[in-house]
Amino acid sequence: MKIAYLSTFYPFRGGIAQFNASLYNELKKKYEISAFTFTTQYPNFLFPGKSQFVEKDDKSIVINSKRILSTINPFTYFSTAKLIKNYQPNLIITKFWMPFFAPSLGTVYKLLPKDIKKLAILDNVIPHERRIFDQSLIKYFLNNVEYFVCMSNTVQNELLELKPDAKFSKLEHPLYNHFGNKHNKREARRQLNLPNDKKLLLFFGFIRKYKGLDLLIEALNYLSNDIELIICGEVYGNFDEYEKLIKRYNLKQRIHLFNRYISDEEVSLFFSSADVCVLPYRSATQSGIISITYHFDLPVIATDVGGLRESIEPFNTGLIVEELSPNQIANKINEFFNSNIDFTKNISKYKSIASWENFTNKIIEFVLNY
Repeated sequence: MKIAYLSTFYPFRGGIAQFNASLYNELKKKYEISAFTFTTQYPNFLFPGKSQFVEKDDKSIVINSKRILSTINPFTYFSTAKLIKNYQPNLIITKFWMPFFAPSLGTVYKLLPKDIKKLAILDNVIPHERRIFDQSLIKYFLNNVEYFVCMSNTVQNELLELKPDAKFSKLEHPLYNHFGNKHNKREARRQLNLPNDKKLLLFFGFIRKYKGLDLLIEALNYLSNDIELIICGEVYGNFDEYEKLIKRYNLKQRIHLFNRYISDEEVSLFFSSADVCVLPYRSATQSGIISITYHFDLPVIATDVGGLRESIEPFNTGLIVEELSPNQIANKINEFFNSNIDFTKNISKYKSIASWENFTNKIIEFVLNY
């Protein structure tokens, strides 16, 4: 098996790049593989964060990839397809998470010979924030792919709605294991200047409207003063609405704000400091944040949207908020702290299932035997 992997790799940063690097390194143990990535992923004026690229203090997984594809330059669609064709792979893999990438990735796949098996790992089919031309772009991409991997029932259902005859496999999102080991909680809190005598909630990741941070801030207002919140992640857009909520409810002393991109090196400190990770999302498919959370033996409280329940309830590794409201989020947080369930023991069982080795083996088995 000779594999071409076309997606986001170093020097780009973020969850997609981390996923691709982890899968690439696992595939490399058994197969010949080459990585191809973007020269331009997003034009700067379309990117809402500080930077798309790894910065000097980031310790990311470095993958030696060929930077060839520009999403905004159709000429590179043809040169990318030619380069991959000359590599002569048996299989090409890409990730798909938003319609913006459909023209570039879909066209490269369309231009490749039919004897190359074409697989896409779907983070989302329908985007969280929708636009008028989304469906036609998504269909264009899907129609040029032969095999699909979904990591939640939500994504699977969205795929089948748009492509009823799709060949797909549903697999659990593997746990990220490149962020280092868990720290002693007291020491981690000391390094981050966090209090040792409080119960700490963690909201982690890029801050976007659909992730519901405003709901969690409001929920904190209904909780006792011994419960505080760590917010860490770069905001996409403006943090003003969250600042206003914090001020309105007089929560400044109970919120520990790290409003910036969190480097891979720092991740372990935040997850080791917290008592539980909270995902108050308004919409979701699956979540890479859960895959980090379980690596550090940390339970999860999540709203009942998308495929989040699938990663929590069957394994009893956290709690689900059935109703999307600050009151219900607060009630579930109180229930968590009053519970006698050994969530850590249950998380260890999930770890044995969701490994990169299992994920990789199932992908290859699916492509070869479907």
